[in-house]
Amino acid sequence: MNSTTVRNLLVRGMLAGLGAGVLALVISYWLGEPNVDAAIGFEEAHAAHSHGDEAELVSRSLQSTAGLATGILVYGVAFGGIAALAYCCALGRVGRFGPRPTALLLSGCALLAVYVVPFLKYPANPPAVGNPDTIGERTTLYFLMVVLSVLLAIGATLLGKRLAPRIGTWYATVAAVLGFAVAVGVAFAVLPVVNDVPGNFPAALLWRFRLSALATQIVLWGGFGLIFGELAHRYLRPEPARDTVSRGVSAGQ
Repeated sequence: MNSTTVRNLLVRGMLAGLGAGVLALVISYWLGEPNVDAAIGFEEAHAAHSHGDEAELVSRSLQSTAGLATGILVYGVAFGGIAALAYCCALGRVGRFGPRPTALLLSGCALLAVYVVPFLKYPANPPAVGNPDTIGERTTLYFLMVVLSVLLAIGATLLGKRLAPRIGTWYATVAAVLGFAVAVGVAFAVLPVVNDVPGNFPAALLWRFRLSALATQIVLWGGFGLIFGELAHRYLRPEPARDTVSRGVSAGQ
């Protein structure tokens, strides 16, 4: 794949990430922000001392609008560009898939490796959950799980491709998936457990918050796969130009 094609797909990937970010922003605002507000209300109601005299550096209204939009849209553009580069490497190398199915397959694998697997080990928590003294440790563990998940996914893909000529594509895929699951299970068992949820925190609120976080990521990556797949298909396999001359001749006859 030449540099011009890579550049054009990179631009389309970033645009697709932006479009998917807009969709995810809607989901996050309507599903996630009410839960964040409820969690903040719980934290303020159960605070050991009053925080009324503390200066608020960034207002909650700004956080839930401009701040939320900036974070999700920048995230979408950045990961859209990275996914587009990965797409350039994957196209034609993961079976006989066209541009659209390859984009959906890539976005699904990225969702699984980058978010779902780390989420299962260290799920998202609302503002009222978590000890401020351990935030650095928790952040390190989460990103370590992300890196491990991505590396294990790459390793499983390479294993499947290596086994395919010997045992066939189906059995190679099954072996790769099982190997990935076992390796993730070992990582889950080895990495420390983090449980900072207060005993009196509403379980339903925690569940809704985590579901909204998961829904936002599903919409983000699913939207990216659909949008980028269409853009890549139109670029890589443009519709043949209509032969207006021949059509005119046929009409005249």
